[in-house]
Amino acid sequence: MKAPISLGLSYWQKMGFIVLPQALKLVIPGIVNTFIGLFKDTSLVSIIGMFDLLGIVRLNFSDTNWASAVTPLTGLIFAGFVFWLFCFGMSRYSGFMERLLDRSQR
Repeated sequence: MKAPISLGLSYWQKMGFIVLPQALKLVIPGIVNTFIGLFKDTSLVSIIGMFDLLGIVRLNFSDTNWASAVTPLTGLIFAGFVFWLFCFGMSRYSGFMERLLDRSQR
């Protein structure tokens, strides 16, 4: 790390222009994997106004107004699709950020 010192950069400039961009590029996949795991493990989708998606789906299994032979299957498929949609979106955004921060390809 003698190059930034020879250019006369301060500690904060060295961190902001050299160290952090490289570190951020390397840690994005791990951070996104952690967020996806947290999202799937908690099953809370309060971002879109649902309190507990799987709890609501299971509650409708015994509701006489909604219950049928295919209610459990369609409910769980819908819940799985919602989880997949959010995780896929986060994964695509992660890939976008990785490409955006990959300055070695330019």
